[in-house]
Amino acid sequence: MAPAKTKRPYGGKSADERRAGRRAVLLEAARALWCESGWTAVTVRGVCARAALADRYFYESFADRSAILVAVGDEVRGEAMTLILEAVEPHLHDSPRVQLEAAVTAVVEFVATDPGSTQIFFGDHGGSELLESLRRTMIASVVDVFLAFSDDYREPGFDERDFRIALLVGIGGFVETVGAWRSGAIDATAAELVASLMRLADRMVVGQLRFT
Repeated sequence: MAPAKTKRPYGGKSADERRAGRRAVLLEAARALWCESGWTAVTVRGVCARAALADRYFYESFADRSAILVAVGDEVRGEAMTLILEAVEPHLHDSPRVQLEAAVTAVVEFVATDPGSTQIFFGDHGGSELLESLRRTMIASVVDVFLAFSDDYREPGFDERDFRIALLVGIGGFVETVGAWRSGAIDATAAELVASLMRLADRMVVGQLRFT
C-alpha cells in the first residue's frame, strides 16, 4: 500500500493556516468596505480586489456575498457584546441604573470614536432582510443580558413579558437614536446624549425594578 500523502508546509505555514490567513484578509477587506461605503459596497469582486486575492480564494471560505456579510456582522456583534459586558463587569454589585449607564456610555463613546465600525449596526440596512435580521438578533442578545442582570432587583409586581417589551422598545429606540446622533440629526455631546437616555430609562422601569 502506498504511503498516505501529507500536506507539506509552504513558507512555514500549513495549508489550513494559509487558508485561515486568507479568510482573515477577506473579512478585513469586507469590513473596511462596509465601514467606508456601506453594505452595498461589499461585493465578491470588491472584496477580492481590496484583499488582492483571486475569486477562487473567496469561495474556499464563503459560499457567496451573503455569507461574508453574515461573518462580518457576527464579528462586530461579538465585539459589541464584549464591549457591553466589559463595561458592566466592574459594576456587578452596583444598582441596575449604574450598570445600564456604564453600558450606554461605552456604546455611545464607541460610536463617537469609531463611526466606521458602528455603521455595520447603526447604518442604513434598507433592502437587506439578512442584515435587518442580524440587527434584530443583536438587540435580542442585549435584551437577554439585561434580563439576566435584573434578577436580584425585581419589584414584587415584576412582569417579565412587560419588562422584555420595555427592553425591546428601549434598546430598539436606543439603536435608532444613536444612529440619528451619529448622522448629526441630534445636536448633543456624548455626555448629554447619555444623560437624556438615562432620564428616559428612569421612566421606563418604574414599577419593574429597584433601579437606583
